[in-house]
Amino acid sequence: MDSTTASRIAKRFVLLALEKRRQYLLKMREEGLSLASLPIPRVREEFVRLPLSYAQQRQWFLWQFDRQSSAYHIPCALRLRGRLDQAALQASLEQLVRRHDSLRTRFVEDELGVAQQVAAAEHLPLKVTTLDEAALQGYIQDRVREPFDLASGALLRAELLQLGSDDHVLLLVQHHIVSDGRSMQVMVKELTHGYAHFSQGLPSPLAELPLQYADYAIWQRHWMEAGEQERQLDYWRQRLGNEVPVLELPLDRPRPSVQRFEGARLPLAISPDLAQAVRQLAQARQATPFMVLLASFMALLHRYTRQQDIRIGVPSANRNRVEVEDLIGYFVNTLVIDGQCQPTLSFNQLLDQVKATTLQAQAHQDLPFEQLVEALQPERNLSHNPLFQVMFNHQVGAPQQHQVPRDHGLDIEPVALAGETAQLDLTLNTHEDAQGLGASLTYATALFDHATVERLGQHWLRLLEHMITAPDQAIGDADLLATEERQQLLEQWNDTAHNYPQTPSIHALFEAQARRSPDATALLFGEATLTYA
Repeated sequence: MDSTTASRIAKRFVLLALEKRRQYLLKMREEGLSLASLPIPRVREEFVRLPLSYAQQRQWFLWQFDRQSSAYHIPCALRLRGRLDQAALQASLEQLVRRHDSLRTRFVEDELGVAQQVAAAEHLPLKVTTLDEAALQGYIQDRVREPFDLASGALLRAELLQLGSDDHVLLLVQHHIVSDGRSMQVMVKELTHGYAHFSQGLPSPLAELPLQYADYAIWQRHWMEAGEQERQLDYWRQRLGNEVPVLELPLDRPRPSVQRFEGARLPLAISPDLAQAVRQLAQARQATPFMVLLASFMALLHRYTRQQDIRIGVPSANRNRVEVEDLIGYFVNTLVIDGQCQPTLSFNQLLDQVKATTLQAQAHQDLPFEQLVEALQPERNLSHNPLFQVMFNHQVGAPQQHQVPRDHGLDIEPVALAGETAQLDLTLNTHEDAQGLGASLTYATALFDHATVERLGQHWLRLLEHMITAPDQAIGDADLLATEERQQLLEQWNDTAHNYPQTPSIHALFEAQARRSPDATALLFGEATLTYA
């Protein structure tokens, strides 16, 4: 089937009435064909109302609940060193907004529900602010925390911070409802490519985009409504069952009644030897480093909680179609990877289990997380995330780095931001590149102290090393404690030898008082009294 025919079939499917779409999808399945193999068609011009994707629908709900929250703001700050052509930068920004409808979208609600409205391309103001280096991080955090109004649009804020004549920071802040991590990479790539050409008086090298995010949202809803939702939900219901356990990690403070999102990040060092051992075990078990690291994290959580059903959220880029790879929008989806852990289970057995579960989850990754939550209907609790409370985020390539061209006359590098948002209790972030493996832990500061997370991180590294070295050993037997920590727990804190005072016990003192004054009042409660006798 050529691409023209495939696009025509896909467009025809989307424009059918719901019942005919269901019949169409059923017929394709009977003939062994998959609608997922067809391209996403350009259909947005055929619709008066542009629907939200399922992920956007959840973001709208969260924003309605707390319009002042910055938990779902996505910041990016780029240090620009060298002679800056502000006109070329302005032209690059305006090209970016002109190319991507999502950056000109606002969300409106009426009697029919919520819909996207895309505004015409207009001039994007680039505010210029002069700062000194000492004030930079505080100013950025204040700007990142400023709330967005999803109903009015302007969901991309751009500001140029001038630190010196040849030293600037470009601050970009977006709301998650129109963007995700991959989108920020696309944005930086297009901005720097555009700047490289405009600063030399050259035309833009970027071709027109064949699709916009609204095309994806329409396709997703029409595909899911036609029966794909039920098919994938059947798998997840069978996989996860009706019980929705909450992971009971030992906390330093009681969980707030309403979840708070203040967080911090703790870097962890994975030695080159350990990184190589992870890759070797993955290859030997026909798995991936992602699966090895996820299994080790699952084992740690089992050791900490003694719970058998461990559930971890895993973000999926959800860009498995070439036509959406370079779009800016909210595509990322979350998968729930569960493991059944027992102290007697070997690491190899747990790894095989995680491998099988991951592959099955990836085969059913198109079901929006929001639909899974709605179907499983966990008990509503504002104090924690539904379905899972911890996440494992693995990136292949440099962590949070933005690849930029070098022919623009500027030295560009990302600025590490001081503030951190924790959307979950705990997230293990790992990244894999040609140089090895790296890791960090993001944690909710409302729940954990830094020292607690630092200790947990060291326990994970020690457990990982132990299990990589002896993968056939039971996960319950792997040693978590360093020599110093073991000595502290077993000797220093367990030293109970003490000379206690030889005074009489409480009950002996009570008996003596009763003998001395048996008729004296011993207890009062309202109008009632009791004597010692």
